[in-house]
Amino acid sequence: GVFIMRRLYAFLFLLAGFTLACCCCESAAQEKAPSYPEHQDLSYFLDDTGTKQPIRRVVDWEKRKSHVLANMQIVMGPLPTTPRPPLDIKVLEQETIGTLVRKKIEYATEPADRVRAYLFHPADSTQQKLPAVLCLHQTVPIGKSEPAGLGGNPNLHYALHLALRGYVTLAPDYPSFGEHNFDFDPDKSGYRSGTMKAIWDNLRAVDLLQQLPQVDGQRIGCIGHSLGGHNTMFTAAFDPRIKAMVSNCGFTRFHKYYGGRLMGWTSARYMPRIATTYNNDPDRVPFDFPEIVAAFAPRPFLASSPVRDDNFEVSGVKDSIAAAKRIYELYGLPENLQANYPDCAHDFPEDVRKVAYEFFDRHLKAGSP
Repeated sequence: GVFIMRRLYAFLFLLAGFTLACCCCESAAQEKAPSYPEHQDLSYFLDDTGTKQPIRRVVDWEKRKSHVLANMQIVMGPLPTTPRPPLDIKVLEQETIGTLVRKKIEYATEPADRVRAYLFHPADSTQQKLPAVLCLHQTVPIGKSEPAGLGGNPNLHYALHLALRGYVTLAPDYPSFGEHNFDFDPDKSGYRSGTMKAIWDNLRAVDLLQQLPQVDGQRIGCIGHSLGGHNTMFTAAFDPRIKAMVSNCGFTRFHKYYGGRLMGWTSARYMPRIATTYNNDPDRVPFDFPEIVAAFAPRPFLASSPVRDDNFEVSGVKDSIAAAKRIYELYGLPENLQANYPDCAHDFPEDVRKVAYEFFDRHLKAGSP
């Protein structure tokens, strides 16, 4: 039995190496993805000869969308294709809070890394499967503890709020925040960017939600503020299992991010190649947020974007929504693309959260379309 297990592990190790090699081949192919100079113009795709072809049907848009995802991976690094190990979920703490149970859990995202998160679910053993929301935190040292209601800004306790509203919620740490120590050195981590590592961790979080007996795996949403806002968007672009998304104070067009000065996107936690390969020039970065928003179509997306947000300039959000609207119209579901422009700063006050939470209720609760 021991001999067989050793042979099995050896085979899996070789398989992982083969998959990684394939991943490198994919990366090389992605380096040749068509380059689109007009990220707001979603009226065309480039064919195999580099000729512009009009987008008139969903199948036309799917070609452009594949180029968008490929160009994101040129900057972020390839989405891993290695086998996903068992989650090996361990409950570290458990507390009953009224009608809820809050668990601090730990699980494997890959063989050499484990993530900690707060999980909320009803205290009663109901047989009804509930919708779930992945709750991603902002740039804050306590990481997952803020959305879980254990510190930080009370306006950002959305994992607790949504759990009280009838959702199963999961709030994990972003790499290097909370209890997730992570070395971003690509030679050690295997990731070209912190952004792609976070995307992978979030995909594993969705794996976890889908395995929970309390969760309807077909009704999973994702929400985040600031770092969590664009983390939500990057993840949802690659994971169609996320059926509805809310990004609060999470993005603007690169040209309107501090007047096109992109240094804030270039740390190891984000996408270093924006600096090293594209010299922080928004004209050279091969993707932008109008394309990412359009890539969600026809899934419901709410851009919650305050008019006095100093981090993410609101007109760049409006540009993105306007560009993506024609793609949602192509699917016949323009109402699934929503934006809220409240008169506040870089925050998530109660009246703004109300819009976001009701958006999830419409699209994720029983009886929603």
